[in-house]
Amino acid sequence: MLASDLRPEMRSEMRWLSSGFLLTLCSGFGQTYFIALFAGYLKTDLAISDGQFGSLYTIGTLASAALLMWAGKFADQLSIRWLGVGVMAGLALTSLAMASVASVWILVFVLFGLRFFGQGMLTHVAMTAMGRWFNRKRGRAVSIAALGFPAGEAVLPMIAVASIGLIGWRSTWVAAAIVLFALPIPILIWLLKHERRPTAGLAVAETANQGIARREWTRSEVLKSPLFYALMPGVLTPSFIVTGIFFNQVTIVALKGWELSWFAASFPFSAGVSVLSALTAGWMVDRFGARHLLPTFLVPLGLATLILTYAASPYVLPVFMALVGLSLGSASTIQGALWAELYGTEHLGAIRALVMAGVVFASALSPGLIGVLMDAGVPLETLLLAMAAYCFIAALWMGALMPRLHRLAMSS
Repeated sequence: MLASDLRPEMRSEMRWLSSGFLLTLCSGFGQTYFIALFAGYLKTDLAISDGQFGSLYTIGTLASAALLMWAGKFADQLSIRWLGVGVMAGLALTSLAMASVASVWILVFVLFGLRFFGQGMLTHVAMTAMGRWFNRKRGRAVSIAALGFPAGEAVLPMIAVASIGLIGWRSTWVAAAIVLFALPIPILIWLLKHERRPTAGLAVAETANQGIARREWTRSEVLKSPLFYALMPGVLTPSFIVTGIFFNQVTIVALKGWELSWFAASFPFSAGVSVLSALTAGWMVDRFGARHLLPTFLVPLGLATLILTYAASPYVLPVFMALVGLSLGSASTIQGALWAELYGTEHLGAIRALVMAGVVFASALSPGLIGVLMDAGVPLETLLLAMAAYCFIAALWMGALMPRLHRLAMSS
């Protein structure tokens, strides 16, 4: 069913789908899993502690979240082609700055740039484009574009580690800048030489409202909607928990008495399962609607965190990573389609910018908060158990919101 649905139409749409994949893939240069590879070298060269680096990372990420709330509206006002090129160029220039960072103050601005252009804007531009360009196949379009996330997670760390061993950590950032200028930017210009028009018709989940003029929410209207805020405790959970665990992976494996290599070697399990999860969720979104799947994506993350809480052997790490991938893959697809389904597409960039700012803020808050609590003597197992319990509670909360979400989608 899935394959027969995808092949005929999606083949003709590969130019635009590939642009979304390219944008999310390149966002990896600003993601925690990539930047954390250079943490040891930065702390040594700049003579800063673990806590100081974590604080600088939090400050840079929070600043990027604040700017994203303002800059996200450009996805509604500018061509995706040239906005994407501009953001990639900004990421490349920031990579060059990282290669020459020589002080703590410069590092703050560099971390801000990597998080803003990489994690923030590239992800935002890609998901906004998929949500606006596709109606009937929105779920699958978002899921295909989101494959860039696990692809980057699977490939970029290995390339970075090999490059550091060959040419050093600073030259690796120079190489990253050169690659961004030489490959993704020209490819994106070619892929989007013709601006995409939205597909005709409505998604299956929206056909019950066919024939009624669809309401297009503005950002100010969304900010006045209590339901938008009610969704945040669940929507922001994956960013908070996964970033917190990955950022503190060195501490976690040390407390568990494991080798760090076990943790690193388990990432492909997360990436592989995330691909399957994203594609499956895309088909389900098109068939049932993103809002109906909201209670599901936090359950695997809760199970993963629960397993990590009580795990005594590193052999469970592949299972942990697979469950994380199951959650992240479905979450990226469901959330990528949700906002267009609820609030329309005319102001989608401005609305998604609010959500992305929240996601970035959550990813900034967790490393510092978890580090402070661990420094204060809170046991690791207690923190992980609290995260697991929160996932299950948030999933139930998402389920409780279902009737109101359905009424909102049908009235839009």
